[in-house]
This record gives sequence, structure tokens and C-alpha cells, in this order.
Amino acid sequence: MAGSSWGTLLTMTTWGESHGEGLGVVIDGCPAGLTLQEEDIQKYLDRRKPGQSRYSTKRREGDEAKILSGVFEGRTTGTPISLVVRNTDHRSGDYSQIKDVYRPGHADYTFDEKYGFRDYRGGGRSSGRETIGRVAAGAVAARLLESLGIQVMAYTRSIGPVEIEESRFDREEIGRNSLCMPDAAAAFHAEEYLQQMMGQKDSAGGVVECVVTGMPAGVGEPVFEKLDARLAHGIMSIGAVKGVEIGDGFAAAKSRGTQNNDPFRMKKSEKKPVKTTNHAGGILGGISDGDTIVLRAAFKPTPSIGASQQTVNRQGENVKIVIGGRHDPIIVPRAVVVVEAVTAFTIADMLLQSMTSRLDRIQKFFSQE
Repeated sequence: MAGSSWGTLLTMTTWGESHGEGLGVVIDGCPAGLTLQEEDIQKYLDRRKPGQSRYSTKRREGDEAKILSGVFEGRTTGTPISLVVRNTDHRSGDYSQIKDVYRPGHADYTFDEKYGFRDYRGGGRSSGRETIGRVAAGAVAARLLESLGIQVMAYTRSIGPVEIEESRFDREEIGRNSLCMPDAAAAFHAEEYLQQMMGQKDSAGGVVECVVTGMPAGVGEPVFEKLDARLAHGIMSIGAVKGVEIGDGFAAAKSRGTQNNDPFRMKKSEKKPVKTTNHAGGILGGISDGDTIVLRAAFKPTPSIGASQQTVNRQGENVKIVIGGRHDPIIVPRAVVVVEAVTAFTIADMLLQSMTSRLDRIQKFFSQE
């Protein structure tokens, strides 16, 4: 299967299936000398693992990461970092009834058309468990970014019709509620909405917002490898993401130039230009402008629902299906760390690529003085 690798200088290759022996990732291009422990990766995996609230699948997985290579005495060696997470609570029998039926909203039909058969046990590679490898790789990238003073933070901006209020934004609240919303009141109303959806055997979608602070200006390439293009590519590769916005996003289409342009002023303390607004979301011409990078990812409702749905089977017959098993009524809260991880990894890769953009900096790096 092509398409399981991501990155240019800093790369990740994810592997494994939802109901196989395990899942993992191989990370290549990480500089030597980065302090890294399994605990650094585990705290990220703990944020996405199932069974932590009434709004996530009841599948019980510890999702414990094991570093197999690339780290010695607590530091990266510059060689490929290989990580594995074993599956311990996979119930393949839950899916036997749908092995010949195409679930609406899933990749069953498209996988069958592409490969001639599919792994029906939880979706195989198209399962949300594939993101374990991405999150582990993102945890390593986040450590690299932290060493450079760059922070990546994601949170739930909206669930269904319920959206956070900027005036009530509280960063600490993200970790206090099960929906990862930085607004306690919005989280309360979103839970009410989810209870309603669950009562109707339905599901909900939502939006994850991610911000990157401490980003230097000048990262990204001006044509096909634009920073925003790479971020959009990475985020859109996450299962269930149906849209990506940078900065004002689609709202910019309704704006005017006098409103959407971000004025520059000199910051005398640092002797460099700064913007007075950030409609661009921290990226101009595909290159970071030194301001906060802001992106949003729109997630569709979980396609596995308890309500009866119309579909067809592999024999070409019209049938109805009620999906059993253990599924999230909403995937947005668990997807928050996935967006954060993919963003961190993409930013780190683009930073490494930008190191060779200017001759004076190359000469300074290799200077013998």
C-alpha cells in the first residue's frame, strides 16, 4: 500500500491494522541528541486512547508505547526511531455480520473497488486506530519544537451547533472536561446535544482548532511546498476530516481587502515588523510570518451509528444495516491530539527544510571560527 509515509526530511511511516497484532510508526530524520522517553510519547497516546468517557468507544486499550530503536540512554541517536503499540482488546467477531455489507460513510466500498477485498475487522487501515502512529510521531516532533520554543495546542472549537465563546476561553478548561473544549459553558451544552444524539442512535461532528505559537518567520516554500498547503495536506489525511481552514478561512471570501489585510507596524523592541491583526493565520505566501499559526479541521459525524441505514452488499442486493460493536458517538475529542500531532510533525519537517534557504546561514553553520 502506497501513501503510508509523510514528510520530506523528517518522515514517518505508520503501519498496522485496527484488529491486527498492533500498530506503530517508524520516524526517520530526527536529529540526534533530543531528550526522549517513552513517557513523552505515552502522555500523547493517553489523550487519544478509547474508553475514557461516555462519548468514546468502550474498547479497552492501554495503548502503551514501546520504543524499539533510535533512542539510547534517553536521547535520540539520529537513526530511525521505531515504536509499537500492541492491540489487546480487539473483538473481530463484532464485525462478522458486516463482512459482505458496505457500511454507509465508511471506506468499505472504496477499499473493495481498489484492492478487490478488504479487512472488515474495524476497517483495517482505514480505522481511527491508524492515528496511533501519527500521534506517537507527533509527540516526538513536539519535543523537537519545544526545544526551539515553539508550542502547538489543539482543542475542540465546536460540536454540532455548539461553539465556544472567545470571551470565555480558558486554556486550563481544555483538560477539565471530556470534550476538550476551552469553554465550560459550551462544553455543558455540547454534552446535552450529544446525549440527545445518543438517545436517537445518531452521532455528531465538530471542529478542532489548532494554534502554533513561537513560530519564526520564513518557514515554508513559495510554490508547491507552501506551509499552509502542507498543513492542509497533513490534516486532510486524517480520517473523517472534510475541510481545513487557515486563519479566517472561508470567512475571508466574504470580507474586503481593507478588512482582511493585516497591517504591519515596526516593533521597536525587536526591530522587526509585526502585524496588528492575524486574519492570515500566521502564513503569507506559503511562508510563516512570525505570528500565531491558526488552523481548523472540520470532522464529519461518526459514520458507525446504531440507527437502521440503507445500503448494499457485495452480491449487489439492497439491504438494511444496524451497526453493532463499540463506537464513538463523536470522534472530535479524541481527534484533538491527532490534529495537534500532525501539525507538530509538519511544522518540524518544514523547519528542517528551511535551514538551507539562505547561504549566509549555511556559511555560519559550517564556519570553522
